[in-house]
Amino acid sequence: QVRLVESGGGLVQTGGSLRLSCASSGDSSSNYDMAWIRQAPGKAREFVAATAKIGNSTFYASSVKGRFTISRENAKNTVYLQMNSLKPEDTAVYYCAADQYARALPSDWAYWGQGTQVTVSS
Repeated sequence: QVRLVESGGGLVQTGGSLRLSCASSGDSSSNYDMAWIRQAPGKAREFVAATAKIGNSTFYASSVKGRFTISRENAKNTVYLQMNSLKPEDTAVYYCAADQYARALPSDWAYWGQGTQVTVSS
């Protein structure tokens, strides 16, 4: 069973950048499809980006496409989310999630980290 730990969140001004990291242990992250999912206060969890374990295909929510980049470094069992041109509406807790196969609904992903807070000030 894989365990996930996120880091890299913080407070940033509009237009700024952050890079989130998700470190895996207990199993190699290369065995899983990986995703970043966020939850803003009072809102449902929202899919942000995902990367497939085969072929490293990537997928993005329309709201972040062109601004965020998901990548993985299998040698370090780490998945990253580079976030550029941040907006106040990006403010949320960002979770790393893993599953054998990518799930359509955020809530269906099997393994989760504890989350890291990202706050974008206007």
